Amino acid sequence: MYSTQEEWLQSKNKKIVLFGMSGLGKTHISTMLRQSGEWYHYSIDYRIGTRYMGEHIEDSYKEDAMKSPYLRELLLGDSIHISSNISFDNLTPLSNYLGKPGSKNKGGLSFEEYKKRQAQHHIAEVSALLDTPRFIDKSNRIYGYPNFICDTGGSICEVVNPEDPNDPILKTLSENTLMVWIQGSDHHTDE
Repeated sequence: MYSTQEEWLQSKNKKIVLFGMSGLGKTHISTMLRQSGEWYHYSIDYRIGTRYMGEHIEDSYKEDAMKSPYLRELLLGDSIHISSNISFDNLTPLSNYLGKPGSKNKGGLSFEEYKKRQAQHHIAEVSALLDTPRFIDKSNRIYGYPNFICDTGGSICEVVNPEDPNDPILKTLSENTLMVWIQGSDHHTDE
């Protein structure tokens, strides 16, 4: 995308993707840039939780609500609306839905259900990453932002193959953005 440091510095429309392990500050950096008013922030996790997993998440809430006679009556009578309150800063609905395998009495999922939800997430993450060029276009054409930052999820390493020069996700991202790896340290993994 950018051949030299000078080309990057001179660009009036910077486009970057931040990737790395969870907890390294990708969202924090993206939020700071967004707050400058010059950067459009495309959050992969937010896109996953709204566009691609939102219905699964809300259906799980409704399944639980249907177990309560009181809520069941209200839900079937269209008297209440159940939705998640996911945001860039609150991805809890997504992480809670994905859950952990374990005892149902302790809030865990059966291993089969856990695998099903992980497969849903895999498809959602691939789709959200491949949506990046569309959001680059929208960020400038519709919203007028000169710069674009894509904040990937920490699990990007599970959906790409860096050894494959034709990996569709890495190819799409590298053709449209400058990919910036935020590398963790031993100190980070010890925490």
